[in-house]
Amino acid sequence: MTRYRLINWILFLLLSLIWGSSFILMKNSKEQLSGPQIAALRIFSAGVALLPFSIVHLRKVSWRNIPMIIVAGVTGNLLPAFLYAMAIAKNIDSSLASILNSLTPIFVVIIAIAIFRDKIRTQKIIGVLVGFVGLALLFVFWKGINFEHFKYASFILLATVLYGININLVAHFLKAINPLHVATISLAFMTIPTSIILWQQDFFRLPFSDSAVQRAIIDAIVLGIAGSAIATAIFYMLIKRAGGLFASLVTYGVPFVGIFWGILDNEPVTVIEIGCLGIILLGVYLVNRPEKKENDPKVSKMELANKTI
Repeated sequence: MTRYRLINWILFLLLSLIWGSSFILMKNSKEQLSGPQIAALRIFSAGVALLPFSIVHLRKVSWRNIPMIIVAGVTGNLLPAFLYAMAIAKNIDSSLASILNSLTPIFVVIIAIAIFRDKIRTQKIIGVLVGFVGLALLFVFWKGINFEHFKYASFILLATVLYGININLVAHFLKAINPLHVATISLAFMTIPTSIILWQQDFFRLPFSDSAVQRAIIDAIVLGIAGSAIATAIFYMLIKRAGGLFASLVTYGVPFVGIFWGILDNEPVTVIEIGCLGIILLGVYLVNRPEKKENDPKVSKMELANKTI
């Protein structure tokens, strides 16, 4: 293996580890922080970390594109972060959250067909159907399922729908802009609403001298800086170095890392859940499988679809 390919695989493994660990970090934070506090602190931290880069990138972007970039930040970062944090704060297992998160590429195709009237190959439609078979089986055989659990698990599904909307918006209205510029600028703008939310949620009244509160805050900040800011940079770096097809494999790595952390945290992960994950990932594979003539050097819609939480 050449040094260049070795670095690509290191970046891939690092990205899978970071995104796959995001769920357990949210779970750890919920012991002392509310769902809205975790989400707001996460996105605020990511925005602050990317602020210096966003200032540079703003010079390369037309101001008429800023409103759509802000919408991209809301649909791709702000709202999904709150939905994930609120679901996990209500005791949705981090391993289950990682499995449901893998549906993002499926919803990209559905939104493309339903809203943007894109022409989609039959293979991708089959992939969508296979993915939903896996989802249906997961809910049917999910142990301990009740209305409350289903309601909060649906928060995660809604977050993946928002990712699907976000990716289609970027692909249709911001395709001329470097996706990394969109990510850094949109996250920087999200520091404004999240700072207000932190104040409204009484975050600044927490007992910061309490070691348990300190650990929860550190987990949420790490979630933002590593899971949102650094991981975004690594993802686009990997696309540039190895191409979108290789980068898209992260969709398959993330849920297994999430399940690994869930097992270590004594979450009940069954063989049936692993089997349902396999069916979902088969659908993702069919959705992501490129056409033989596809050779577009730009970041495609389906490559962006593998940008997870």
